[in-house]
Amino acid sequence: MRVAIFGRKFSEGFNKNIYKIFETLNRNGCEIFVFEEYLSYIVENLYFTPKIAGTFNNCFTMPENLDLLMSIGGDGTMLESVIYAVASDIPVVGINSGRLGFLAQVSDDTLQDALSAILANNYTVENRALIEVTSSSGRFGNLNTALNEVTIMRVNTSSMISVNVYINDEFFNTYWADGLIIATPTGSTAYSLSAGGPIIIPGSGNFVMTPVSPHTLSVRPIVISDDYVLRIKAQGRENNYLASLDYRQACVPFEEELVLKKSIKKLKLIKLHNTNFYNTLRNKLLWGLDKRN
Repeated sequence: MRVAIFGRKFSEGFNKNIYKIFETLNRNGCEIFVFEEYLSYIVENLYFTPKIAGTFNNCFTMPENLDLLMSIGGDGTMLESVIYAVASDIPVVGINSGRLGFLAQVSDDTLQDALSAILANNYTVENRALIEVTSSSGRFGNLNTALNEVTIMRVNTSSMISVNVYINDEFFNTYWADGLIIATPTGSTAYSLSAGGPIIIPGSGNFVMTPVSPHTLSVRPIVISDDYVLRIKAQGRENNYLASLDYRQACVPFEEELVLKKSIKKLKLIKLHNTNFYNTLRNKLLWGLDKRN
């Protein structure tokens, strides 16, 4: 098995798991390829040089014929790893060394069982929808997809912006607000949820548009089909607004229009047999903590 590993900084309490991951993969004859920055972090902080077959430093230098990608970190690290998994068309599994771990579902106490299941190919692959963003300037280049959400936000001012939204070339609404979130089902439990949006089950074929601090009380989040194409035109007192694709950001001139649609690409997410979305909701959002249950 050829395994790529992507990661960021981790707490000292996770050190033993780093040794465990590499030891288990090596013992099972895996070829391991590690993100260069992550390898340097491990060597410098753990004084440990793992046995590996090679490294990569961006999604365009990924080795060929990989079987899967392991993302080691929190949900933020998992979002960063998406471009690597999508570029190589390989499934990704998130190993949680952070806090909440909604996407990075393998925890400290399930790590050994998860590694055994992965090495035995005892898992399924779940396809997660991505949002694709295009503009006349090609501002995001080839890295123009988001797993969680695309966010339009005001920048460098206390003044709100107006966001004009067209659905399939028909005018839908003007949002007077701090911004607007267009989220996938995966992202419905992230920023959109914090802004009052609904939770959408993965695979439901929807996007949700959630305004951020709207100035009109009657404006509420709305769920739309992910087959629709959205056009976004923003206006404001400044020269630019901020467009975010998950963790990637760019300042966009107000005269520049963004087009959002479901990407033909998918994220392949490894789903272990002892996990499911409903368990994750209950455990991570602390549902069911009621004496009557």
